[in-house]
This record gives sequence, C-alpha cells and structure tokens, in this order.
Amino acid sequence: MSLQLDHSKHSESENKFPIIILTDNIMGEANIGSLFRLADAFNIEQIIFSGTPINLKSNRLRRTARGTFERVDFDHTENIIETIESYKSKGYEPVALEITSDSVALDALVLKNDSKILLIVGNERHGISQLVLDTVQTKVHIPMFGNNSSMNVSQATGIALYEFSKTFLTFRQK
Repeated sequence: MSLQLDHSKHSESENKFPIIILTDNIMGEANIGSLFRLADAFNIEQIIFSGTPINLKSNRLRRTARGTFERVDFDHTENIIETIESYKSKGYEPVALEITSDSVALDALVLKNDSKILLIVGNERHGISQLVLDTVQTKVHIPMFGNNSSMNVSQATGIALYEFSKTFLTFRQK
C-alpha cells in the first residue's frame, strides 16, 4: 500500500504560513538540512540563520535537505537581536522554543487569527543564548514525559511547526 498526496491543494503559490524560523547558531549540517525540509513541508515564509554561516556545499546538508534549500527562502543575519527587533516592528511575535523557568507548554500558546510567528530555535548543545532569551517575552517548551530533558532541535522544530499549522489551518477554514 502506498500513500499518495494530492499536491494540487498545496501549491507553491499558495499563501505561506506566517512563520519564520530564526536559528540561534545552529551548526549541525543534518539539523540545518532537516530545517529546510521542515520549512518546505510546512510551507513557511523563511529561515534566517544566525551565527556561523551555513555551508550549502556540505554533502550531509544536501542529502538531508533533499533539494529543499533550492525552494525555501533563507537568509543569514550577523546580529540576531537586531533581527528580532526588526521582525517585531513588522508585527511578528518572537517565540523562543526553549525549556525555561517561565516557558509555557507549546499547546497552551494562544495564537490570534492575524498572528505572525518568529520561531527562534537554539544551538544543538547550548540551546538559545541567554541574550536572546532576555530579549524574547514568549517562551514555549514541548512537554516531555520520559527521563530526558531535551530533544533534537529539528525534531522540536517540527513539533512546533505542526502545532502552529493546526492553529493556522483552523483560522483558514473559518
């Protein structure tokens, strides 16, 4: 049995979800490739990388991304704080995906019909920097029920994008 998707309902020209992923120094080439695939799968606006510039010549990134880096809009920023402030002025709500003392469960975040999200995800080892966390008011985490206290950044991003897309799809259907 094979699953076939009807791509006519989700063309590239269709309105993108109002979500931008902003990375805080993600360096793993497989994670970067996965972020490209997620951005394409969820039809979001853009990925903005901060910190170390990404290496599009990396075989690992290219294998993981499976060509999506050619379709997904992306950019690089030298100053993540200025980028956050710039997108705030454009009406985006910065949302840091990080377990903190003041983070709320991802599924408890209430989005409005006109919400635009700047989803900030952190470095594989250190997460989102304290400087960024101090700049962002809204912090969310994914409730986990096992003994581990964290998960892979691309897996967590996929879960967050899924949660956001469910909300945005509900708004579109109204």
